[in-house]
Order: sequence, then C-alpha cells, then structure tokens
Amino acid sequence: MKLRITLLISFIFFTTVLLGKNLPQTFDKPAFYATMSSGKLEDINNELSFLNSAVTSNKEAYEGALLMEKAGLVKLPMQKLKYFKEGRIKLETALLNDNDNGEYHFLRLIIQEHAPKIVKYSAQLETDKEYIKKTFKNLQHTVQQAIVSYSKSSKILHPEDLVY
Repeated sequence: MKLRITLLISFIFFTTVLLGKNLPQTFDKPAFYATMSSGKLEDINNELSFLNSAVTSNKEAYEGALLMEKAGLVKLPMQKLKYFKEGRIKLETALLNDNDNGEYHFLRLIIQEHAPKIVKYSAQLETDKEYIKKTFKNLQHTVQQAIVSYSKSSKILHPEDLVY
C-alpha cells in the first residue's frame, strides 16, 4: 500500500514538474503595458512568447500591438513591414470582433500615434481618443493606469481628457 502511494505521489510530482512548463499561464496586463513602453526588442519577443501560452480572451489585440511595436525596433525594412502588417491585421480583427472594447482602441491609438506616415495608419486617432474618453471610467484599473501614464507624454490624449 505504501509503495502505491509513493508511486502515485512520485507520478504526480514528476508530471507536474515535467508538464508544468506547458501549463497555460494567466495574462499579466501590467507586464504587458510595461513591455509596450520599454522599447526593448527582447522584452517584446519575450512577451510574444508568453502570450502564445497565456490564457486570455482575444489575444489577437495584444499580439497585434506587440508586433507593430516590434516593427519599429527591427532593422530590416522587409521585417518592419512584415511585422507591422501582421500586427495590424490582428489588432484590427480584434477591434472588428469587439469594437466596444475601450482597451483595444487605446492600443490602436498608441500605435497610430507613433506609426511612420508611410504606413498610413493614423485615420482613427481622433475616433479612438473620443472612445477612450467615453469608456475610461469603465475600464479595468490596470488599463486606466496605463492610459493615464501614456497620456502624460501623448500629443493626442491628455490627462485632463480623462474622466475618473
């Protein structure tokens, strides 16, 4: 009997240790926003890898924003274009699926404000700004903090625009 219990405990332990690396993890929004503002390619790559195994709904918006941010950090023009297009498709798809999500409008505003003019990705700046202002008080606290922090250096979205 003791041998069976020992074998069972050993099996559970080794299964947890060996497979634990593959268990889905929950999405950490503060870490995501820290990565978005870090401006470091390594941080973005790590966050993209984490998102592949994370448990969160509509990962496409987060992946899209990270890919477009990554586009601004890689060296080769073809890579820049590839990552930007891929990210744009993911973020815009997420917005099509959930256009009432103020956080997604915020992600798009961040990217649009810093996107080079050549990619022609700035048509929704004012729309996104107004949507963020309208939905700000209903967003998660973590997202509100990210918006307030971003608004302090933004040329389009200002702290006084936000209603608490």
